[in-house]
Amino acid sequence: MINFKGTHYPKDVILYAVFFYVRYAVSYRDLEDIMLERGINVDHATLNRWVVKYAPIMTVTAKDKRKATSVSWRIDETYIKVKGSWCYYYRAIDKYGATLDFMLSEHRDEEAATRF
Repeated sequence: MINFKGTHYPKDVILYAVFFYVRYAVSYRDLEDIMLERGINVDHATLNRWVVKYAPIMTVTAKDKRKATSVSWRIDETYIKVKGSWCYYYRAIDKYGATLDFMLSEHRDEEAATRF
């Protein structure tokens, strides 16, 4: 559990700002403008402190809550059209049908399958 005791902003604001910075890789000054558009006046230095303090904690929390994968999984391969060009779509599926990972490749060969 992340401790927000002593912060001047609600935890939802802090979590939103840190998530937005990590997910979209914007600069602190751009994030400051984005937060200002949402009615929250926060300095870019404060955003930096939030990211340094809360991003590692959020990472650990997310990894702990991640659903465990099944021991049994298979590789599926199909040929699909993406943005007008045909490519091979490889995906790893567990025994419950959940997609574990995927990859697009222009070529269907042993190198592409091994890389996946």
